[in-house]
Amino acid sequence: MKIGTLFGAMTLISACSMSIIPQGAVQGASTQQESGAPSGNSSSFPGRQPGMTGNANQSLRPVDSAQLIKIGDDPTRALGTGIAAGPDIATLNLSGSKAISALQSFRTSCPSLVRREDNSGLTNGTDWQLSCEAARSWSENDAARFFASYFETVQVGDGAAFATGYFEPQIRGSRYKNAQYTVPIYRRPANLIDVDLGLFSEELKDKRIRGKVDGTKLVPFEDRAAIDDGALAGQGLEIAWAQDYIDLFFLQIQGSGRLALPDGSIMRIGYAGQNGRDYTGIGRVMRERGLLADGKTNMQGIIEWLRVHPEEGMRIMRENQSYVFFQELTGPGPLGAMGHPVVARTSVAADRMFVPLGAPVYLDMEHDVADGLWVAQDSGGAIKGPNRFDTFWGAGEEAAQIAGGMSSRGQALIFLPKGTLSRLYASQRASGQ
Repeated sequence: MKIGTLFGAMTLISACSMSIIPQGAVQGASTQQESGAPSGNSSSFPGRQPGMTGNANQSLRPVDSAQLIKIGDDPTRALGTGIAAGPDIATLNLSGSKAISALQSFRTSCPSLVRREDNSGLTNGTDWQLSCEAARSWSENDAARFFASYFETVQVGDGAAFATGYFEPQIRGSRYKNAQYTVPIYRRPANLIDVDLGLFSEELKDKRIRGKVDGTKLVPFEDRAAIDDGALAGQGLEIAWAQDYIDLFFLQIQGSGRLALPDGSIMRIGYAGQNGRDYTGIGRVMRERGLLADGKTNMQGIIEWLRVHPEEGMRIMRENQSYVFFQELTGPGPLGAMGHPVVARTSVAADRMFVPLGAPVYLDMEHDVADGLWVAQDSGGAIKGPNRFDTFWGAGEEAAQIAGGMSSRGQALIFLPKGTLSRLYASQRASGQ
């Protein structure tokens, strides 16, 4: 698609990985694999579309909503929202470099894909076994054919996508407090606990809360204002100290980052937990109050306003009660919600209730830079609903510029293992819905 109107960073920013506890990571290798590709397809599944409307620069054609199939009546997940078969993968524009990187990231996600529960209800772990087995030895030079051989596309709901961007920021920090570095960067407190409410009631399945125990009660953990005012001071939780509060605030929103230490070395820190309080995007708050001038609605403009208005800016930042805790990273990273390293221009955050984490995702957006194949390897406190995505752009100034200005609409498709749609359709018919 051609670049259209910039919507600005009004969800600023997307708080990736803010409510998920990672689980482990591995990486695979690649050589040619041709045998074992599934021959089944879902051509009989309602909504099968011919693909692009013309050349690769034109948009995907969404499936008519009348052709959506709903399985169950739960609108909070993909099956209840409605699904339909999308175009054949061979008709999509899978560029060489993007397909190669997506194959690498899909391969990394496979150990989790085959064993984790898919909250969206679209797949089972066994659905991914054949493609994951093939991915281990498939030649990366033939990555596009891998996806065409093993996957089919599905549209969730109307397929209308909205994408923002996130990146790995670098700020000034120190391992030790001194007159220059005074803003604490905390590790996860031991008394912060996660509660899976689904263990107590089927009606609360997939619902989780965080808090702390006070006597015999579970109560909310301290909010941002209380923590800023010293609620955690003196407990030995500091892993480092930042030079600037605003810089750390935005690093928390991104969920991971780098500290440039006084000796010239880099300390990498990653998400270790969140206080359980609701996330509030301050960009939206500032827009609603008319605080941002035209052309200043992106991340850079918001930071500029906060620095010019420090007292009011601090009050606005405190309206985001969410507070993120960190751990030092010494291996690959940053880590996404699956526990695997996220990859610049390849990993995307999604709502696990609508996209299986680890699944490839195809985006066709107003911002051409976001077009193509991604892999859903992360999630976030503000990334909620069908076809809502947050694209990861890596580290550095260019990454910051792209992520800060990424607010784009378009169409999305999810890649599922071949035969998945036929199985779901058969299930829907068997249930008499």
